[in-house]
Amino acid sequence: MSDIAAGLLQVGLLLAALVLVYKPLGDYMARVFTARRHLAVERVVYKTVRVDPDTEQRWTLYAAGVLGFSFVSVAFLYLLQRFQAWLPLNLGRGTIDPATAFNTAVSFVTNTNWQSYVPETVMGHLVQAAGLTVQNFLSAAVGIAVAIAVIRGFTRSQTDRLGNVWVDITRSTVRILLPLAFVSAILLVAGGAAMSFAAGTPVTGIDGAQHTIALAPAASQEAIKELGTNGGGIFNANSAHPFENPNAWTNLLEIFLILVIPVCLTRTFGTMVGNPKQGTALLSVMGGIWAALLAVTWWAEAHPNGPAALLAGGAFEGKSVRFGIPGSALFAVSTTGTSTGAVNSAHDSFTGLGGGVLTLNMLLGEIAPGGTGTGLYGMLVLAIIAVFVAGLMVGRTPEYLGKKLGQREVTAAAISLLAMPTMVLLGIGIALLFPSTPGAMANSGAHGLSEVLYAYASAGNNNGSAFAGLTVTNDWFQASLGVAMLIGRFIPIVAVLFLAGSLASQKKLTANVGTLPTTGGLFAGMLAGTTLLVAALTFVPALALGPIAEALK
Repeated sequence: MSDIAAGLLQVGLLLAALVLVYKPLGDYMARVFTARRHLAVERVVYKTVRVDPDTEQRWTLYAAGVLGFSFVSVAFLYLLQRFQAWLPLNLGRGTIDPATAFNTAVSFVTNTNWQSYVPETVMGHLVQAAGLTVQNFLSAAVGIAVAIAVIRGFTRSQTDRLGNVWVDITRSTVRILLPLAFVSAILLVAGGAAMSFAAGTPVTGIDGAQHTIALAPAASQEAIKELGTNGGGIFNANSAHPFENPNAWTNLLEIFLILVIPVCLTRTFGTMVGNPKQGTALLSVMGGIWAALLAVTWWAEAHPNGPAALLAGGAFEGKSVRFGIPGSALFAVSTTGTSTGAVNSAHDSFTGLGGGVLTLNMLLGEIAPGGTGTGLYGMLVLAIIAVFVAGLMVGRTPEYLGKKLGQREVTAAAISLLAMPTMVLLGIGIALLFPSTPGAMANSGAHGLSEVLYAYASAGNNNGSAFAGLTVTNDWFQASLGVAMLIGRFIPIVAVLFLAGSLASQKKLTANVGTLPTTGGLFAGMLAGTTLLVAALTFVPALALGPIAEALK
């Protein structure tokens, strides 16, 4: 079978699997957050943390809960790394230095999973499992909870309550993430992924030298890292490592896990607002952008510049032969279109056009289809901007799902939309002024700029993947990228929760002949155009100096 046929078969199987689970999983998640009954295990959690699960919160308390929970998590994970040398299962690995511990704690709590260290030589099993993997569940649950609160802003009328943040986080974890991750881990083990708490296994190389192959409970951590759109690697080679991702079937399963919750949350949205076509309209835009970027990336990697790549028949550098160009492109576009950041190939080795598309995919705001929860509320922010612009064009007060979009709502949407670009562009500009930055770049010129641009795009969008040519272990990069992750995560969250509170306080309006339909092709086209236009106006100059210049060589 040719690479093209094999690639098309993979895409077809992936889409078929997503279609199969779209309605049942989407509707199940809607029932999870509308059910009145609490499970016994959930009641234990509420009693332990002294929370009344039947009390709902204003947007301010909901936001305070998210921020407080997240910053306590950062402190706990930081201390866990700093005390690693005295913890069990440390495998003889010592204390993590303060800069790396800060960067890593922020990274995993913000659902970024950016790693500036080699996991199999730095982190022990306890820190990996009790620290990093736990945050893979909780950071994903926070994203889902915020998305549900935003949906309630549209469905509720004349109230200042958005639900209970502790209930939403607990239900996301207990009823969605844990069972799906459990089943996925079993499937990965069946597919050949490693699952061991041993430090490693000794082997003798062909030269007679003794070596140790690192081991880890990879399958369980791999499942939630993909399902929660977390990313990161149990091993330094990430999802290109055969212990994490053994073959083409596990590769396809992991891509499915990356996409399944963000895709199905659009059905959850449509079900909860009482009109599934609303969710379908958002999904059509997400899917259209994903498909277009996949086609361009696949073509770019199969038709590279440069004599060596042309003779090889494709840009095979940095790609595993297990996956080839189609499997690598499919994984890369899916992971940068969500906040996952897991990689099964070296993005730094992609062609200028291919690497530029991956960078652009993040700079769109990771809404194709986005992370667990973050993709949905990111797309809803863009939908509000699109409806507002359309209202101005026809001279009517803009409305979306029966709610007026006035100054407060549009201001909140704008703050959410502009937080990431501000952090990314300021971070790049300041980093390039530092005398130490050229020494951290493996390449000069356009590709060197692309490395720095990709790093801040990845951090600001809570993605976590990287162009490996940039060394980010000095204190400036550790601190600045950590700040980028915090701003990229929490300013949009606070802004969209304020937006949700403002929408919930309004009286729901009845649609009339002047109301803009938001379920058809016209709205989908307007939303896609708004998404691309905002990114183009913001980032084309930076892209022109980096990936575009490199692609035109």
